[in-house]
Amino acid sequence: MSTTRPPAADDRNPDSGDAGVPSGQGQVRVLPLSGAAGVVPLARDFTRQALYDWGWLPAATADRRAAAEDVLLVVSELVTNACLHAGGPQELRVHRTPKSLRLEVTDSGPGTPAPRTPHRAGRPGGHGMFIVQRLCLDWGVVRHPDGHPGKMVWAELAAPAPVG
Repeated sequence: MSTTRPPAADDRNPDSGDAGVPSGQGQVRVLPLSGAAGVVPLARDFTRQALYDWGWLPAATADRRAAAEDVLLVVSELVTNACLHAGGPQELRVHRTPKSLRLEVTDSGPGTPAPRTPHRAGRPGGHGMFIVQRLCLDWGVVRHPDGHPGKMVWAELAAPAPVG
């Protein structure tokens, strides 16, 4: 798993101008979070509604249900990390393609998230990025290109297998 891999050239959608957004068929949902109260449940509810709209929920199989629960857990972890370590999240983007779901949380914090090393199960706190690393195909951090403080933390999860 990568923590700082920049998006490959073929990962970018040249029409959107958004670095790191996978190209091809897809949909994007954006939730502004700056100054909002209760951002973690707000982000989870927003993402849950997108999963319903995109047919991930209601889940027809245990595997599809687990995939949706993983997405909601990763959203919670990314937004919570921004709250605890980066002055709060600014925006959540949820991008769906036929093969994956990409979550992006922007913040204005200077730090770089990383899994706690070594990971110590049973110790409270500090497990968010370890969970993200374990559940996702890949994840990383993209700094603002203009040198301003802040970043976008992204994570990609595989789309569930089609029912049939």
